[in-house]
Amino acid sequence: MKRTTQEILRRFYNQFSGNDQILIVINADPDSIASAMAVSRLLWRKVSNVTTSNVNTINRPDNLAMTRLLGVTLAPFTEIDVDRFSRIVLLDSQPDHNELMTALKPHVIIDHHPDTGVKAPFIDIRPNYGSTATIMTEYLRAARIKPSVKLATGLFHAIKTDTNDFKGPTLIDDVLAFQYLFRYANIHLARKIEQADLRLDFLRYFKNAINGIRLRKSRVFVHLGAVVNPDICVIIADFFMRISSVTCSIVSGTYDKKLIIIFRNDGIRKNAGNVAKESFGHIGSAGGHKNMARAEISLTALKNHTDFKDEKKLLRWIINSTEKRAGKK
Repeated sequence: MKRTTQEILRRFYNQFSGNDQILIVINADPDSIASAMAVSRLLWRKVSNVTTSNVNTINRPDNLAMTRLLGVTLAPFTEIDVDRFSRIVLLDSQPDHNELMTALKPHVIIDHHPDTGVKAPFIDIRPNYGSTATIMTEYLRAARIKPSVKLATGLFHAIKTDTNDFKGPTLIDDVLAFQYLFRYANIHLARKIEQADLRLDFLRYFKNAINGIRLRKSRVFVHLGAVVNPDICVIIADFFMRISSVTCSIVSGTYDKKLIIIFRNDGIRKNAGNVAKESFGHIGSAGGHKNMARAEISLTALKNHTDFKDEKKLLRWIINSTEKRAGKK
């Protein structure tokens, strides 16, 4: 029997007491940032303190604009004393999604990614949902909390981003949450956040990508070499999907002693999450959704498969691995 949102919210609230020090841990992106804002609002005056910590470095202009314009305060995870907190909340992620999260023992996990079999006192994982922000919007409505303009704008932007403007995996629940938030969000503010997606120093990566592009029928492969932040791979992968003849975009780069591979496709011919997992899951972490996915492989593990210092060989290996394991259709 399906539980109602009110029942789920009641169980959520039962995890906390008035003296609790709460640590929300996120891999900061629009969905996780907005979801953290929602949890902070839900727990307002119900716990002693709420701190939100990001395990990743935030360099993407839109994410920086989101935290600045919506007044979100984040504490880098490397500066956090986890033992100081009595409750840990993991949002839009599960422990095996990030190395820094693997040592955590979260009390609450709320996510929309595929269930990895994680255990916690409270788990709400809905892989069919387009965003975690949709789940959090349902919590707010069940709690009869009218979102502030900034909170509504954050959730509105998160749903729009994670569903790729409703072109990605989406349920009617995502649409209903989006319609609800539209009443309270500042659309001009949301657009300002959305459009802040480039920095001047990112332009050199576009030049390298265009010069180094490899085409396999309607598929684009690009290796950017060392990048200042893996988010540039995401931006460029999305950029190539705007070309009418491209059905699949695979962009890679090296960062923090890892090879990052970003997958984007039209979701018609192939499932990006399956392609990522089948191609690289045996030597690193890989997975995602139908039209977007990601793989991360340590350079140490990569040594047994290719010469990662030779960028041409590395790109050739990525192309061959993808086509060999995922098929050439």
